[in-house]
Amino acid sequence: MAYTRADGTIVNGTRSPYPNTIGTDAVYQNMGNANYNSLQTSLKRTAGRLTFLASYTYGKSMDWASSIQEQVNLFDFRKEYAISAFDLKHNFVFSYNYELPFDKLFHAANRVTRGWTISGITRFSTGLPVTFQSFGDNALVQVQNNGVNSASIDLPDYNPWLGSLNVNHDPRKSLLAFNTSLFTPNALGTFGTSSRRFFYGPRINNYDMAVRKITAVTESSSLEFRFEAFNAFNHAQFDGASSVDGNRDSVTFGRILKSQPGRVCQAAVKFSF
Repeated sequence: MAYTRADGTIVNGTRSPYPNTIGTDAVYQNMGNANYNSLQTSLKRTAGRLTFLASYTYGKSMDWASSIQEQVNLFDFRKEYAISAFDLKHNFVFSYNYELPFDKLFHAANRVTRGWTISGITRFSTGLPVTFQSFGDNALVQVQNNGVNSASIDLPDYNPWLGSLNVNHDPRKSLLAFNTSLFTPNALGTFGTSSRRFFYGPRINNYDMAVRKITAVTESSSLEFRFEAFNAFNHAQFDGASSVDGNRDSVTFGRILKSQPGRVCQAAVKFSF
């Protein structure tokens, strides 16, 4: 392929003495390197009508590539070593179940006041990492999107001395996830100075809740009514592996492009016998 440098010099080929008409042969190999370390804690407690389970994980997963789509630098396998695309640094989950005391509140223990419970799962966690890439071939090695391996090994240049990264922790105010001016196209003949992933995207703040009523019909049968709300408070959740565009060659580079579905409610009736 032919390239034009910034000074106007034309590079007619990078495989001298072979002409540009010769194609590229791909080399595939089963390989990889990954590690995961974490601190995991949990607390379960039952007190009267309340049962809850609180769990917290502080962890870190790192690898050369997180999926078959991500290619590995063929000259230095460790070049792409970074936090995994699915890594969650902090993850706190709180689940609970509470038997509503309507029988005590109304001083009547019958089919109407008994069997009411409220339960839910609340989750707070850091978001998924932002994955950087470049769909160009400034590295001049022709390792580009081939359909299966859809991420090139080219990365942008990261210039931290130009200012603060300014990671956006509240996407509801701005859809720009970070300071994009710190990232420039990698210089010709280089792979780029940025890590593939080194900071996290929007956080997760979610509440799932349910109300259930079980009514005994006979000694061996019962009727259950259940109402569930996922993302009960309808908070915008801007999480997901591709929620932030990390492609330096894209016109939407650095922007938050999508969110998870809003509040979803469902109701169900079950008869057990």
